[in-house]
Amino acid sequence: MAINIEAMRAKLNASKNGGKSGGKSSTMWKPKQGDQNIRILPTADGDPFREFHFHYNVGKNPGIYCNKRNDNGDCPICDFASQLWRDGTQNDDQNIKNEAKKLFARKRYYSPVLVRGNEADGVKIWAYGKTAYEPLLGYVLDPDYGDITDAEVGTDIKLTYSIPGTPGSFPKTVLQPRRRPSVLCDDSIANCQDLLDSVPNIDNLFDVKSTEDVQALLDGYLSSDGSAESSSNETQKFKQKTGESVDKAFAAFMSDE
Repeated sequence: MAINIEAMRAKLNASKNGGKSGGKSSTMWKPKQGDQNIRILPTADGDPFREFHFHYNVGKNPGIYCNKRNDNGDCPICDFASQLWRDGTQNDDQNIKNEAKKLFARKRYYSPVLVRGNEADGVKIWAYGKTAYEPLLGYVLDPDYGDITDAEVGTDIKLTYSIPGTPGSFPKTVLQPRRRPSVLCDDSIANCQDLLDSVPNIDNLFDVKSTEDVQALLDGYLSSDGSAESSSNETQKFKQKTGESVDKAFAAFMSDE
């Protein structure tokens, strides 16, 4: 299905305005340092640039799917982080606010791609951040490029990935569409329709945990020795409530002032 241009325009505006708008390892793709060429593939719903929110910094979990930001469900981590932020604001305690910020849900973007030179590996899912997302939508909305995912007149993208040598710095991704349109499938791909049919439903790639399971992960993080250290005595009080739910721990702290 062709890209829905109006939907892409709305997504780009939301991203620039700061608005709201973990998968299977064998399916996920991460660029290597240096140059590589990829082709973003069309999807059945016309939106190959999907947004999802995850909580990081909760123990050793690589990323916890946020039921609230993604599906308007309940999320104990969101509730706890919001409570923590409000308390830090009311008490002018930057340490508590920093702890809250670590727990806020963060947005990641996902697209199905074909990595040139590795076509035999099939369709992969590329996860990336806002600095790559906005240029991609910008190219889609640029008449000189248009639907870069089109199987007949779309465009491959040169992706340059740089890993910084300075500690604390973030990797850098630079994207440049090829000037000339190209077909998606050449002689190296036996059946183009089979390839397109193999594009996975990104919604099904993530481990969506129940509210109770997320609560248990959060409780375990707050009560473990491996949780992030903070100079805030108030934050430590939360973490010392090992046998209680987060809601009870927060209530206990508020009544302990």
